[in-house]
Amino acid sequence: MHAEGRIEQARLAYERAVYAGDHGVLSEAERELDKVEADLALARGRILHARFLEERREDSHELALMERAAHLYRRLGDVAGEAEALFWVGCFYQIIRGDSDAAIPLLEQSRELALQVGDLGIQSEVLRHLGIADHFAGRLDSAREKLEESVRLRQRIELWAGVAANQVGLIYIAAAQGRRDDALALAEEAYAIAEACGAERIVRQIDEARAQIQTPGNRSERGPAEDT
Repeated sequence: MHAEGRIEQARLAYERAVYAGDHGVLSEAERELDKVEADLALARGRILHARFLEERREDSHELALMERAAHLYRRLGDVAGEAEALFWVGCFYQIIRGDSDAAIPLLEQSRELALQVGDLGIQSEVLRHLGIADHFAGRLDSAREKLEESVRLRQRIELWAGVAANQVGLIYIAAAQGRRDDALALAEEAYAIAEACGAERIVRQIDEARAQIQTPGNRSERGPAEDT
C-alpha cells in the first residue's frame, strides 16, 4: 500500500473511532502511519546524504532521520527496512564522520538482517562499505574480496552504475598491489559500464583513477570513492 492509502486508512479509522466508537482500529492505523513515517525518514535521510556528497557539509538531521527509521522499522518487525536504515546509519558514521569504529558494527548488523530476508541490494551496499573500511586500513586482500563480491551482487540485480562505482575502488586496490595491467583493464571495463548507464560522476572518478595510474612513479594511496 502506498503512503496515500495508509494516510487515508488512518483518516477512516479516526472517523470510525469518533463516530462509531470503534477504537480497535486505531492501533492498526498507528502501525500504518509508523510505516509511512519510517519510509519518509529514510527517503529524506538519503537526500541529505546525496547533498553531503556534493557540498561536503554535514547536516545533523541525516543521522536523526536514519536512526528514527531504524527504530520504527524494528518496532514494526520490518527486517528489510531495518537492514536498510542501519546501513545508512553506518554509512553516515563512516563517510561523514570518518568513524569506522562506530560504522562497522552497524554495517555488519545491517548485513545480517539483509541476509535473513535475501536483500541483495543492501548486502552489496554493506560489502562495498566494509571493503572501503578494509582499504583505508590497509587490508587490501580483504578489501578486494568484499568489493568483488559486491560487484557480483550488483550484477545480479543489474545495478550497473553501482558495479562501475565498485570497480573504481578495485582499480585503486590493483594499483596499490602493483597490478597495473589489471588496474588499467578494470578502468576500461568500468568506463564502458558507467558511460553506458549515464553515470557521469563515476566516469569522472574513473578518469581520475586512470590518470593517477598512468603517471610515472605514482603510487596513489587513495581509497575507493567515498559514496554509495
